[in-house]
Amino acid sequence: MSSFRPYLRFVRNAGGRDFVVGDIHGMFGALRDLLALAEFDGERDRLFSVGDLIDRGPGSREAPGWIAEPWFHPVRGNHEQFLLDSGDPSILDLWTRYNGGDWWFDCPPEERDSFRRAFAALPFAIEIDTPNGRVGVVHADAPRSNSWAEFLTDLESRNERVREHAIWSRERISAGCAAHVSGVELVVCGHTPTTRIVSVGNVRFIDTGAVYSHFPGARLTMVEIAPQWCRARSVATHE
Repeated sequence: MSSFRPYLRFVRNAGGRDFVVGDIHGMFGALRDLLALAEFDGERDRLFSVGDLIDRGPGSREAPGWIAEPWFHPVRGNHEQFLLDSGDPSILDLWTRYNGGDWWFDCPPEERDSFRRAFAALPFAIEIDTPNGRVGVVHADAPRSNSWAEFLTDLESRNERVREHAIWSRERISAGCAAHVSGVELVVCGHTPTTRIVSVGNVRFIDTGAVYSHFPGARLTMVEIAPQWCRARSVATHE
């Protein structure tokens, strides 16, 4: 049975560093390189993820193993939601035919069950206390009309419109809306591939197209949020 909670809060990491990584999409080899570059220490450091762990890249089937690591904390992305909704034949076809989910057909039933259990427990949002202020992590975006606290309340109350916004919206980055999300110092998102980290108000978009071989400068990006503030590291994925 899933232990699902719509959002999670993490206390300050007193003994190590905190990082947030962009959309992985099965590029776990690149993530290993990125963690080595940062000299990541799983005994002290924590890695948060904006979601979209699976699809299009070669290592999608590694995702449950990563989720099981005590230092790895992802939110739910739209690609995790595709898998969870794939009991609907139309969504299964949309996911596997057009959105990189064809690897799913190679998974035996027991492996599929492990994915469903792992993904069903993923929250839509995470909040992290840091010495520099609170940081929110969400896959796509928080609604522009909401404070961070209102956003979390709507997630808790099963507001499906807001939950869908959290994993699908490109409204803020498309409009270039510079309005801040009040109640947090920073919100880190992925979902929308960009050639560089894009800041819109206090929202930072860090999906730098790691899985796309045709994408200019494709790389996997990770941002340190504590104790250093917003130090970015990246590794090229298609050289």
